[in-house]
Amino acid sequence: MAEKVSGKRIIAQNRKAHHDYFVEDTYEAGISLFGTEIKSLRAGTVNLKDSYCRIINGELFALGIHISPYEKGNIFNRDPLRDRKLLMHKKEILKLFNYVSKDSYTLIPLSLYFSGSLVKVEVGLCKGKKLYDKRETDAKNQAKREIERAEKFRG
Repeated sequence: MAEKVSGKRIIAQNRKAHHDYFVEDTYEAGISLFGTEIKSLRAGTVNLKDSYCRIINGELFALGIHISPYEKGNIFNRDPLRDRKLLMHKKEILKLFNYVSKDSYTLIPLSLYFSGSLVKVEVGLCKGKKLYDKRETDAKNQAKREIERAEKFRG
C-alpha cells in the first residue's frame, strides 16, 4: 500500500527509472486528475513503469501513467492511459524545455504521492544510461547488499 516518508504518503515509485537513467535533478509538480482517478490512487492501482513527460505548447504533460479504472466509478471512469497535465510554474517549464531541447535530457515521473490532500508528482530531469553504466550500477548495488547482509548476521 502507501508508504509514509516525511509527511508524504507515497502511492507509487518508478524504480526502473533509476536503473535506466541518471537522475540529474528533481522537481515537484501537481497533477490534474478527476474524482474516480483519485479514488483509484487511494486504492494504490497505478503504474509509472513506462511513463514519461513532454512539453507541448508550453504545458507539461505526463504520458503513459496507467491509473486503473475505479471499480465503482461506472460512467465517470476515464481512459487509464490518458495524457495528464502536470502543474508547474511557467519559468520552471521553460527551464526544463531548454534542457530537453538542447542537451539530450528527458523528463521521467519518479514517484506519485499525497502531500496532504493533494496528489503530487516528482519529475526527474534524466539522462539515459549506456549498457556498461547499468552493469556498473548493478555491481555496486549487489556489493552494497552483500555488505549489509554480512553486518546483519554479525550484529
